[in-house]
Amino acid sequence: MPSAAEIQRYLTGAWRLMTGKPDGLLLLDLSADGFWNSFFAIVIALPALFVSWIGVANEIADEPLAGGRLSILLRLAAIDLSAWILPLVALAVAAPLAGIGARFVHYVVASNWGSALIIWLMLPAALLRLISPSSSDLAALLSIGLFGLSMVLTWRLTNVVIGRGPAIGTAVFAGMFIASLAVLFLLQAALGIQVPG
Repeated sequence: MPSAAEIQRYLTGAWRLMTGKPDGLLLLDLSADGFWNSFFAIVIALPALFVSWIGVANEIADEPLAGGRLSILLRLAAIDLSAWILPLVALAVAAPLAGIGARFVHYVVASNWGSALIIWLMLPAALLRLISPSSSDLAALLSIGLFGLSMVLTWRLTNVVIGRGPAIGTAVFAGMFIASLAVLFLLQAALGIQVPG
């Protein structure tokens, strides 16, 4: 488990990559231990994820066939964590075929820490949805704005980390985005979760 100082350094590195600064890679641990430790970013993201899960569970708990709140929370956790991890597994297979195998570890480490930042970036919309359910239109508008910002930041991180030019960086970004959405929608359908629009 990384220390607090290491976590701060890794998050700073991911943020620098998101702002287009390649020196952010120097702040990340790209060793084998650093690769596995980067999944600790999931733990860092859990409080913010939990807030969003509670908000969604509150909205759908009264729907027929939704199940109890705890059941919904567990299913939402399974869906979101799978949408985080499974695309990385797919990339492990695809990266050597796409000629970016040498950047796979760099991408996973940077992406994991970057994902933790993105999830915290989305927290204001989740809090608004939770605290003031009547403000759902404002929460949706805020979510869309923050989602757009997160896409720009994630694209920049991917482009810098892959380091093969915007075309390949964009292709990796698009592939990972589509893979995440596919996992998300398939598991939502399989687990009986219908998130309100």
